[in-house]
Amino acid sequence: MKNHFLWISLLLLVGISSCKSIQERGNEQYLSGQYQYAINTFSQLLENDPDNKEANQVIAESYRLSNRVEKSAPYYEKLVEADPTFENYYRLGLSLKAQGKNEEAKSAFESAKGYTQEERFLAETQRQLEAIKLADGIENYWPKHELVNYKELNTAGADYAPVLSEDFIYFTSGRQASGLYAADGTPYHKLFRARADGLKVDVSGVQALPEFKNEEGLNQAAVAISPDGNTIIYARGNSTSSKDFPETTLFVSYFRGGGFTQPIWMPVNEDETWWNSTPAFSPDGSELYFASNRPGGYGGIDLYKATRLANSDFGNAVNLGPTVNTPGNELFPRMAPDGKFFFSSDGHPGYGKLDLFVAEKDDAGKQVIVNLGENFNSSNDDFGIFFTEYPKAGYISSNREGGVGDDDIYFFEDKTPKPKIVNVLLNVITKERVAGEADKILNQARVVLYDGNNKQAGGDFSNTNGRVRFTLMPDSDFTIIASKNGYFSKSIPYTTKGKTPDPATLIQEVTNITLDTTIVLDQLVLDRSIVLENIYYDLNKADIRPDAALELDKLVQILKDNPSIRIELSSHADARATDAYNDDLTQRRAQSAVDYIVSRGIASDRLVAKGYGKRQLINKDAQTEEEHQVNRRTEFKVIEIKE
Repeated sequence: MKNHFLWISLLLLVGISSCKSIQERGNEQYLSGQYQYAINTFSQLLENDPDNKEANQVIAESYRLSNRVEKSAPYYEKLVEADPTFENYYRLGLSLKAQGKNEEAKSAFESAKGYTQEERFLAETQRQLEAIKLADGIENYWPKHELVNYKELNTAGADYAPVLSEDFIYFTSGRQASGLYAADGTPYHKLFRARADGLKVDVSGVQALPEFKNEEGLNQAAVAISPDGNTIIYARGNSTSSKDFPETTLFVSYFRGGGFTQPIWMPVNEDETWWNSTPAFSPDGSELYFASNRPGGYGGIDLYKATRLANSDFGNAVNLGPTVNTPGNELFPRMAPDGKFFFSSDGHPGYGKLDLFVAEKDDAGKQVIVNLGENFNSSNDDFGIFFTEYPKAGYISSNREGGVGDDDIYFFEDKTPKPKIVNVLLNVITKERVAGEADKILNQARVVLYDGNNKQAGGDFSNTNGRVRFTLMPDSDFTIIASKNGYFSKSIPYTTKGKTPDPATLIQEVTNITLDTTIVLDQLVLDRSIVLENIYYDLNKADIRPDAALELDKLVQILKDNPSIRIELSSHADARATDAYNDDLTQRRAQSAVDYIVSRGIASDRLVAKGYGKRQLINKDAQTEEEHQVNRRTEFKVIEIKE
């Protein structure tokens, strides 16, 4: 990203060389901001005198001020040998950092600290060292996003800062230039557009901006278009005319009647000597974000926000504050629909020069700045993010190695693999239990499916084959409830956990897994006793043992599934011992079972405890322990069905 986007600070030079005429011409070029010409001129001196201090200083500073600081390292290295000052070491560190040579950069910054006592210089140097340290731990913000150079759209010159509006992509380019910008020797930049549908651009139809004519002999760049398409704002500057505005400023054109007006200088610039550039609208068009070097900021270039007024102008600009802005440079703002704020900066910890960042709220509601990571950023300039489908796709600009030309346009897409879909098809078969026979198919039973949050996820009546089919999610828990008049309702838990293959092992996009389960319903008949199996008590005791509790929990579930029934829970003894003893023992055991069921959440008025002693023997001729065990049983029967 070239110098027409960076504010110009001038360095007063001292020193005299034997090649007087070359020095004078080079100094004039440098002081007038013609940095590339100054580099060319002083390079002639270095051919014969490679240690010439003034020539090395002018070339180093010319590269730095034209945003090519990474090329200045050899010249700063000469300067620190001849004149080891804080400034020379510090700027050598900046150059090495821009090249990604972090260890060498740290050494230069540490050396710089030894040549100053100024607290602000020491603090800035320490900030650079901390930034290098923090950069080592940067993680990719969107790990699955991939960046691709849009080679068909880019040229050998500069192409950058694309935005989309009404089926067109607008961008800045050095193509079709009629002159060279003296600061860096590259063609002047103009505004262009082409038809586009998201990331699909008609590269054969690129044309100079038709809304109004590009001007010659200056740079026009970084266009912003309001969401309604009726306002165009862009940066304009670096004119060769002494009668033009002295600095890069924002110009605006409005759609009026049948076309756009001639662009005019915006009041939000406030002072024509202040640098203002890289505008962007908020998603609703009510706010304008831009970069400026106006006084009162936190560093070189800061980001500002201005709110649209009733007359369509924008009010006074407000600095975005020290969380976003740093002693370095912040540019190319972009507010996302969800309130996240994207921008480029060389002041926050990053990989080199400008990196892409996002300002967002953490869990505590505090604004934090996050580097987008190495799949977006490089050791060169990375800037100008624009989303075509937030946050999955869009564009950025970069002058990283391997590009087509200078600044290039890149597009990005979320390449997260589509998850393999596994459908669990569950066949629920409803049957009825018939004493002494195999279970039979039960049709027209109501079967309802509930998810893990107890929310109904499906329901139907079983067909003539007793079947109901549900589609379930993998790795999930469910409850299935079956009911029919004249039968006990029944609920069973069902899980798909561990019953489906690992999606990572699948090849097909969609895999169907068919599973089966059966629910058997018992007929609900008044006064018909049902034996509870495996209800055992210790000798001469009525306490509920753990094994008996497990069986009683099944009865608890029956009562929960059938809230309209009232039951009698009875206990029976074998023929041994006296009537009085057995009556007392079985009553205590029945009551103990009822008390346990009540403790599990069942209303006590739904239960009656009854001890029958040995008056209802099943096997009156019992001789063996197994035969006596048949008589020692716990039963329940429905004694009332409430409407």
